[in-house]
Amino acid sequence: MIEGIIGRKVGMSQILDGDGNVIPVTIIKAGPCTIVQKKVKEKDGYEALQLGLVEERSKKKPRKPETGHFKKSGSPVLKVLKEVRYSGPVELKEGDQLLADIFQVGEKVQVVGVTKGKGFQGVVRRHGFAGGDAAHGSMFHRAPGSIGASSYPSRVLKGTRMAGRMGGDRVTVKNLRVVEVDKENNLLVVEGAVPGATGGILLIKKSAFKVGT
Repeated sequence: MIEGIIGRKVGMSQILDGDGNVIPVTIIKAGPCTIVQKKVKEKDGYEALQLGLVEERSKKKPRKPETGHFKKSGSPVLKVLKEVRYSGPVELKEGDQLLADIFQVGEKVQVVGVTKGKGFQGVVRRHGFAGGDAAHGSMFHRAPGSIGASSYPSRVLKGTRMAGRMGGDRVTVKNLRVVEVDKENNLLVVEGAVPGATGGILLIKKSAFKVGT
C-alpha cells in the first residue's frame, strides 16, 4: 500500500448531501505524480517512493545533477519532490505515475501543508489575548501586560506568549473524509478545510497507513 500523493490546493466550495445539509469541502488537484526514485530497505534502509508532481511547466534551468537524477525515470526535471512510504509488495517502478484514484470515496485522509504567513503580529491576534480597557487614557488597549516577575526568577521564561511571526507553519489536519474522486481531472474533494493558501503544495496521506503492514 502506498502512503499518499502530492497535490495543490484549488480552493474551497460546498456541496449538498442526501439530506440537504451543506458540507464545506476543499478541492485538491492530486497528481499526477511520477515516481522518480524507488527506495528499498536492502539498499536505502527504508521503503519509500520519491514522487515528483507533474505540472504544465517543468523546471526552467535544471542543473546537471538534477537532470541525471530524473533521467532514469524518463521525466523532465520537476519542481516539487516529496517522499511517501509504502508497505508490502508494490509493482511500481521509476517512470510510473500515481493518480488520485489511490483514494476511495468515504476514506479518511490526513493533509499536510504550510499555513498562510501573517507576518509579525501582536499578542491579541497571535494568541487571542483580550487586551485592556479601551477607555480614554487607558494606554493598554492591545498590550501584552506582564511577561515575568521582577524578583524570582528575574527573567522571561521560555515559551512565554509574546508578539512575533505568525503563520507559515507545517500543519497536519487529520480525519478528513474523501467526498469525491475525479480520476480524469485528477481532483480530490475532501470534507473540511486544509492548511495553506490557494495554489499551495499539499501532501495527502492515507490515515490507515502503517509501516510494515
